Amino acid sequence: MLLEIKNLSSHYGRIKALRGINVEVDEGELVALVGANGAGKTTLLRTISGVQPASGGSIVLAGREVSQYSSSRLVRLGIIQVPEGRQVFGPMSVEDNLMLGSYTRSRSEAARTIEQMYSRFPILKEKRHQMAGTLSGGQQQMLTMGRALMGQPRILLLDEPSMGLAPLLIDEIFEIVAQLRAAGTTIFMVEQNAFMALEIADRAYVLEAGQITLAGTGKELLSNEKVIEAYLGI
Repeated sequence: MLLEIKNLSSHYGRIKALRGINVEVDEGELVALVGANGAGKTTLLRTISGVQPASGGSIVLAGREVSQYSSSRLVRLGIIQVPEGRQVFGPMSVEDNLMLGSYTRSRSEAARTIEQMYSRFPILKEKRHQMAGTLSGGQQQMLTMGRALMGQPRILLLDEPSMGLAPLLIDEIFEIVAQLRAAGTTIFMVEQNAFMALEIADRAYVLEAGQITLAGTGKELLSNEKVIEAYLGI
């Protein structure tokens, strides 16, 4: 098991945002986390990546307890997050945004990896000298994913990759996610589009009010009556 989260809790002041979370992500898996707005999905990702402090429980990466590590140390260990809302550095070029993702790597590694990113995202190569803030929403999402991949993650944390995108662009982003999984990238994804997330997920969890209420394969949760009623609009 690459990532094991056991009885994890996290607080915002006196408010308990996460309550006894148990999640597992195996090497090479795509695991989805779905739930309503305010359920704690982003908080969980932020806690895994060290941005939000854990107040109890454990986060184990490849057998190592990392719940108290700094976010910068976790990046070096391979936990890399694509944030909600894209968050590109608008005044900087596309290429400079990508290179920021490789700050833990050598120059030779960064040069090799950026060519891989340009091969995966040809539009970024075409616009590599353009300011990132001038890209479309879908292109910015590709840029943030490419920036994260520049760090060569052991596990990629994706936070709402389809947020704010038009339907055709959503299809394109999910195709990229599926390709990454097929290439062996381990992914833990939070996503508001529950149907599309569960369709491509190996396994999935439902988070409600800071607690995991359901778990199973993506297909199992797609056919679960509670999930259908609450999240799939069927």
